Amino acid sequence: MSLRILLMRFGIAAAGGALVALAVTTPAIGDDREDSGQHERAAAGAVVGQVTARSGLVLRTAPIRGGSVVRVAPYGEHVWIHCKIKSQKVDGNSTWYLLKNHSWAWGPARYITTKETPRWCR
Repeated sequence: MSLRILLMRFGIAAAGGALVALAVTTPAIGDDREDSGQHERAAAGAVVGQVTARSGLVLRTAPIRGGSVVRVAPYGEHVWIHCKIKSQKVDGNSTWYLLKNHSWAWGPARYITTKETPRWCR
């Protein structure tokens, strides 16, 4: 195994671990009944996208198909995109979005449409 592949796998694993730690320490966004303005505040600075996967989109703990499943976003759901990265290709598209509604999770850009371009993750 080449050093490049090994480092890439380590980086993906480290990012996944950091994301899980972030998800554990970040409170989930509540529903509209609790606070009608809560969603607007949570979405500040985020790009809005919409799920286009007809059978629902599997959201994961890491930007790879092998990441643990966080939840399945139904077709048509609006999602808030925090940032994007390049990772494992899904149907020819290697961009993944870090979503921040309900819980922090990764979703492949191939199945999320946007009107604006999300920023790159740092």
